[in-house]
Amino acid sequence: MKFGLFGSAQAKRGQGPDVDSAKGYRDYLEYNIEAEGLGFYSAFAVEHHFTGFGQVSATLNLMTYLAAQTSTLRLGTAVMVLPWHNPVLLAEQAATVDLLSGGRLDFGVGKGYRYNEFEGFGIPMEEAAGRFEESLDVLTRAWTTDEPWSHEGKYWQFKNVLVEPPTIQAPHPPFWMGAGSPNSIEGVAERGYNLLLDQFAPISVILERISVFRAAVEKRGRKFNANEIGVARGLYVAKDAADRDAAIERRMVARARVDNLAQRPDGANKASIMSYDDTTETAMEAALFGTVDEIAEKIASLRAGGVRYLLLSDGGSGIEGLRRFSAEIMPAFADSDAAEAAE
Repeated sequence: MKFGLFGSAQAKRGQGPDVDSAKGYRDYLEYNIEAEGLGFYSAFAVEHHFTGFGQVSATLNLMTYLAAQTSTLRLGTAVMVLPWHNPVLLAEQAATVDLLSGGRLDFGVGKGYRYNEFEGFGIPMEEAAGRFEESLDVLTRAWTTDEPWSHEGKYWQFKNVLVEPPTIQAPHPPFWMGAGSPNSIEGVAERGYNLLLDQFAPISVILERISVFRAAVEKRGRKFNANEIGVARGLYVAKDAADRDAAIERRMVARARVDNLAQRPDGANKASIMSYDDTTETAMEAALFGTVDEIAEKIASLRAGGVRYLLLSDGGSGIEGLRRFSAEIMPAFADSDAAEAAE
């Protein structure tokens, strides 16, 4: 199995000698640099705005800085919300990251789901799908066209442009796309993109989604590759059951805060990431929160269902939890992969 990271950093607003807005980013960088040394494959960072608790907002800037301090770690966005961005400017910025990192960018994209962000940008959520599709077309054209071109769309117009710099990866960095419903997953397969699955879905739901994606890929005459699905999971390496349970409660409080930001005033936001029961049992099943043995058991269940690529989101055990995961859990799954390959 491959193991990467998924997550955010916090850079809170404030003034005074006790406020260090950069500390959250420095901690994030230290965590990811340590992960590279421990053998982790990738790091995916979110994009969010107007939270009040400082989630990553300038994702590609952060990835550029991380690229300069690493050499093998793949650098992912999970996800850049296309309806909010000028797609030509975004193509230039992403290509710059790919160029400077030596071709390590994984470009995750999405429509967005938080109401407060659309409201903040003054963009109706009803336009999300149309803006997303048009931006995808522009991005792909920007990265694959070597002569000046123009675009006259509903939301964007460009005249006689040639996007620079070029990407190193050909024809462009891999697209990753978050999806939850069967129709959305079919759409990812139709585009030929890689699939990102969220960290809140129970294991049974994750395995169902993998089956849908596999069938959709094979229906289109392509060979299915389990490494093209990244499954996000919260990680907390607990000392004991009481420590685990307290971490789960903190996780539920944090999720409720995010759901409040995401929900529309009329309660009509039905995004799949918000559709799971907010019970302790559901949170416990979905997250890799527990002792080493408990976490290993859950990963074994995911692996038996076809998961080969896990993206771990720190639930609070920090670098020490990462080190324990690397030393006490990862080797068992590397060994099982080697045994399977030899059969």
